[in-house]
Amino acid sequence: MRIRPVGAHALLLDCDGPEQVEAWRAELWRRRAAGDLSAVEIVPAAATVLVDGVPDPAAAAARIAGWAPEGTAAATTGAAEVRIPTVYDGADLPAVAEHWGVDVPAVVERLHRTEFRVAFCGFAPGFAYLTGLPAELAVPRLATPRTRVPAGSVALAGPYAGIYPTASPGGWLLVGRTDLVLFDVHADPPARLTPGTRVRLVRQ
Repeated sequence: MRIRPVGAHALLLDCDGPEQVEAWRAELWRRRAAGDLSAVEIVPAAATVLVDGVPDPAAAAARIAGWAPEGTAAATTGAAEVRIPTVYDGADLPAVAEHWGVDVPAVVERLHRTEFRVAFCGFAPGFAYLTGLPAELAVPRLATPRTRVPAGSVALAGPYAGIYPTASPGGWLLVGRTDLVLFDVHADPPARLTPGTRVRLVRQ
């Protein structure tokens, strides 16, 4: 892990992959809650963690460099689990099955029994990137994105699974859908899925 200053009041942690990102995300959130770290935002991404709103970045960087986060398994122990009722009828299920070298029921079974974890959020408000599938099951995005993907669509792209919280264009492979509301500006917090949350795509 490498720490870099970003602007006047932020730090960026360059991590060695998503497992280290999650370990540092959990450690920094824990340290902030304990009063060991002052930061307005701690935002994980695919390979980095942004620590923003830091009064003294140099001092914070020195403290962070001396910390040793626990592994991902320890970080997610006790984390909230969201069970998402899912109808597996996506238009791209056959394409996923062909890519995985199995039949459609095997794809559904794999997704149903996988424990996913929210790695980070982005693309659209409330859109969570879910890890949990092995790297060899990564799938390509569509060559031509759809102009409109319905809200609640459960989809795969690269090594991630995701659920479209609102209708939007998108190039992910559609495997199912849910009626669960994942983003509500009037809720606290607005996003149902936040980094570190464990997720199950339960057959409906």
